[in-house]
Amino acid sequence: MMILFLIFSLFPTPKHSAYKVVIDKSDYALNIYENNEWIATYPVVFGNDDLGDKLKEGDKRTPIGTYHIIAKRLHKEWGCMLMLDYPNKSNIETFNKRKSSGKIAPTASIGGGIGIHGTRKKEEYIIDYFMNWTDGCVSLRYSEIFELYELLPVGTEVVIQL
Repeated sequence: MMILFLIFSLFPTPKHSAYKVVIDKSDYALNIYENNEWIATYPVVFGNDDLGDKLKEGDKRTPIGTYHIIAKRLHKEWGCMLMLDYPNKSNIETFNKRKSSGKIAPTASIGGGIGIHGTRKKEEYIIDYFMNWTDGCVSLRYSEIFELYELLPVGTEVVIQL
């Protein structure tokens, strides 16, 4: 767990980006703002139908919180991947509190590898039917992820909320 935090802290986060992404889980929407002005909305899906906060590795929940894009890469199945800095310091603190209170097992792991990516090329219908399918990532249509990949720089703030 600490190794993941150290790896993510190696990625420098630019102090300012003109863009901000706000993902509303209850609306299944990813909103993009440029200089605080709304510019686009994309429909998205998540890990599973429980839209609550991610508790531990393997629960297929999408985390809630404020993150940053730390890396961008092409992906052979999902088109592109915008990696987020999950788990961050806040996630680790919350995770440890939940462990101490007994809400999650003492042997649980926090997980990692959360990002924004596309569907598989021939499975864009998943978005139209709000079929949550990822392991905790945010997914939008294969044909739309390339727009985000080109538009959003590393360092862009991403807020995931209910």
